[in-house]
Amino acid sequence: MKNEISIRDYQPEDVQALAHIYYNTIHRINIQHYTEEQVTAWAPTSSLETEGWAKKLPKTKPIVASVGNEIVGFAEFEPNGHIDCFYCHHEWIGKGVGPALMKEILQRAKNSHIPLIFAEVSITAKPFFEKWGFQIVTEQTIVRKGVEKRRHYRIFNSNKSWTNLVFKKRCLRARFQRKAACYNRSPKNRRLSFAP
Repeated sequence: MKNEISIRDYQPEDVQALAHIYYNTIHRINIQHYTEEQVTAWAPTSSLETEGWAKKLPKTKPIVASVGNEIVGFAEFEPNGHIDCFYCHHEWIGKGVGPALMKEILQRAKNSHIPLIFAEVSITAKPFFEKWGFQIVTEQTIVRKGVEKRRHYRIFNSNKSWTNLVFKKRCLRARFQRKAACYNRSPKNRRLSFAP
């Protein structure tokens, strides 16, 4: 099939393509909801330089989506259930790249028995994540280089009965302040597995 989307793990030669997807998606897609000043603070031209990415990406091990030889999106899914970067090529928005990446994340979460998936997402990405069951936990204004950029924290709950919102907020607060997952401390959550 001509436009079949393939999912694979990151390879070192992907670095330039991923840097360009990050920059162009923010400047061409997120600009719908943010000012020029905001997207420039979020993704300056220096983010196109591959040196920093080449150091970061082998550690975060992104999931890469491609069509043929073209990379069309990537996502970073951490062992504690956190989705970091989640970007689709600006020319491939609405063509199944996001769902392909999300399905892979859900499958990996299931295989690793991760009960909770959470992320910080932009206003632009909010509807997509909500379609996949994410709920807003809190909203925060992030300041970069003196420029405000609003993001939403949200959380994926595959079974709304197995944890309560108060505990979710406590976990996210700990994650964003100490970068540590605390949800496994709950006796309830220790007995649960991810079941999309």
